Amino acid sequence: MEERFNVLEKTHKLNKLLNKKDYLTLGKEIRRMNPVDIKDYMETLDLREAVIVFRLLTKDDAVEVFTELDRKDQERLLEGFTDTEIETVVNELYFDDMIDMLEEMPANIVKKVLRHSNAEERKKINIFLKFPEDSAGSLMTTEYIELKPYLSVKEALKIIKETGEDKVTIYTCYVTSSTKLLLGYVSLRSMVTSDLDTKIEDLMYEDVISVSTNDDQEYVAAIFKRYGFTALPVVDKEMRLTGIITVDDILDVMEMEATEDFHKMAALSPEDEYMDKSVFKLAKNRIPWLLFLMISAAFSSTIIQSHQKVIESVIALNMFIPMITDSGGNAGSQASTLVIRGMATGDISLRDWGKVLFKEVRVSIIVGIVMSSVAFLKCLLFDKVQASVAITVAFTIFFTIMLAKVIGAMLPIIAKKLKFDPAIMASPLITTIVDSAALLVYFTVAKSILGI
Repeated sequence: MEERFNVLEKTHKLNKLLNKKDYLTLGKEIRRMNPVDIKDYMETLDLREAVIVFRLLTKDDAVEVFTELDRKDQERLLEGFTDTEIETVVNELYFDDMIDMLEEMPANIVKKVLRHSNAEERKKINIFLKFPEDSAGSLMTTEYIELKPYLSVKEALKIIKETGEDKVTIYTCYVTSSTKLLLGYVSLRSMVTSDLDTKIEDLMYEDVISVSTNDDQEYVAAIFKRYGFTALPVVDKEMRLTGIITVDDILDVMEMEATEDFHKMAALSPEDEYMDKSVFKLAKNRIPWLLFLMISAAFSSTIIQSHQKVIESVIALNMFIPMITDSGGNAGSQASTLVIRGMATGDISLRDWGKVLFKEVRVSIIVGIVMSSVAFLKCLLFDKVQASVAITVAFTIFFTIMLAKVIGAMLPIIAKKLKFDPAIMASPLITTIVDSAALLVYFTVAKSILGI
């Protein structure tokens, strides 16, 4: 609460200086702030005020703040910038940040930016913009240290000193042949702790883990998580080094993928920021899934209607339908959530389907026994129904739990095998499928035990 108060107090103070046009004092106050806090403050201002604040920043802070801004705020600023300011931003931005920005900008803004890029940079930008969306190629940057194997440590350190300021990382340097084939990598630590006459080829690690330009960003994120890299080389089909991906870019990807999965698991179409969407856009994205689930749920009604005679014979059966379907839906959702999470983290792969199935069958037997026992006692002691009805409900609960957990565990794996996102096989869809299955089990068991 105190921190929130300090932020509001600081914002109020800055706004007073801005309104008084005391730009000298405002500039001093702004330059004392962290770039992330400056970004947050600028997002509260209109275009004219945001441009004024941006012009008060140092060059380094200006570029960092611009990188932190959301795409819509970057677009807003670019529209208010002079040609000189656009040129400054273009020249100072890291290449991968510029590509990320341009990918989501309207054509008029892209043309405006390209106009202030040199011929070589325009050529590189056009190449990068042609990589498939969500591929490693669209994430990478060309601003890395490249060394040759025949260089000495002294020569390599000189190159790093001369060019390192413009690179996204200098801690890992990549060793390439004359034709840019990736041969290995060498760390800055190993160079500064070695003799100056040592050759780079004697220090480099040849066992390089890399990704291809067309690899999906989810695969790239999995590699980062598995090995804990801060940077990862990207190669083309001939194993030529074309760029690197840094951990800060992949963290953004992980957040985006996690958000997309949450949307799908809640039966929502993937959306941008909630507050940026209109009511009609939000409704439009939700209606298709809700309609699909509503129509799917109609199967449950059909099953109940087709077994109307069974219900009419033993009216008490009707009162336990919600308990049975809810138990099945919850059990299926538990299994699907764990499997989807396991597949997202790499803990579960397609070849593990047999292990997953065997484990869930054993889990479902234990859970089913406990839940069916409790259901049996509830029916007898609290609902006061006949023992035969209580047994029917108990057996149904047991088989429903087993069925639900197997369905919940297997459907995400099947979806992955069919090249669909496993996240779509989450709670809403699993519940709809399990509800119908649970009703079929219920009426089948009832016919057998009650002799209807």
